[in-house]
Amino acid sequence: METTKEQLLNDIENLLNRYDGLNPTQINPELLQFLDRQTLINIIDSILRQQEKTNESNIDWLEQFKQHKI
Repeated sequence: METTKEQLLNDIENLLNRYDGLNPTQINPELLQFLDRQTLINIIDSILRQQEKTNESNIDWLEQFKQHKI
């Protein structure tokens, strides 16, 4: 079964709203008429790659912190 554009849009919102303390992101569903399914998948992929980079950066920072801890 192929994922619908509505489901993909919901997935994007969920990814953007993963972190507590941030204002929730709501994407206007009318944008779906301008975005094709592949574009939505590319947006999800981009968000996931960015989050992965952020996680790697946090791990690097924590390792540096542990080295300087007395």
